[in-house]
Amino acid sequence: MSADSTSQSRIASIQRDTAETKISLKLNLDGTGQSEIETGVPFFDHMLTLLSKHSRIDLEVKTDGDIEVDFHHTVEDTGIVLGQAVKEALGEKRGIFRYGSVYLPMDETLARVVVDCGGRPFLDFRAPEGIENIGGNFPFSLVEEFMRAFAFNSMINLHIEILYGRDGHHMAEAAFKGLARSVDTAIQIDS
Repeated sequence: MSADSTSQSRIASIQRDTAETKISLKLNLDGTGQSEIETGVPFFDHMLTLLSKHSRIDLEVKTDGDIEVDFHHTVEDTGIVLGQAVKEALGEKRGIFRYGSVYLPMDETLARVVVDCGGRPFLDFRAPEGIENIGGNFPFSLVEEFMRAFAFNSMINLHIEILYGRDGHHMAEAAFKGLARSVDTAIQIDS
């Protein structure tokens, strides 16, 4: 189902099955931030819930992945599908603001996130080196993997910089909330 940004509803639904993951995702760009997230990775569920809430995108995600191996395929493939759904729901993108940016504080962390929904995918992700796993088992590097998969599949130019921070959870949360707020601004229809 394709959507034109000038139409009343900007909704998409994507199914993706691979050897590593099975994903069902639905979204409404003009929602209120309601979500039902189930990926099998509690920290990632938390990040996607925040992404939905702060972007005001209604989001349903069900991912069954090979989390007994590690979380990589689950996180990356969910980013791929979310990006595809955003691209589909935006349609021709007529009338959107296109750009969005935010400085997002999260306790001791400050992140800058900037997006351009103009159709040229790119990711520049900058964060401090040596960030420990979040909760003991979620590698911070998966935040970048998710953002790359999302940016290239949504055809969004995305710049994320963690300007400073000490806590990996806070840095990840600032990145996801910053993405949410920037995308929310960029996809709004300019009346």
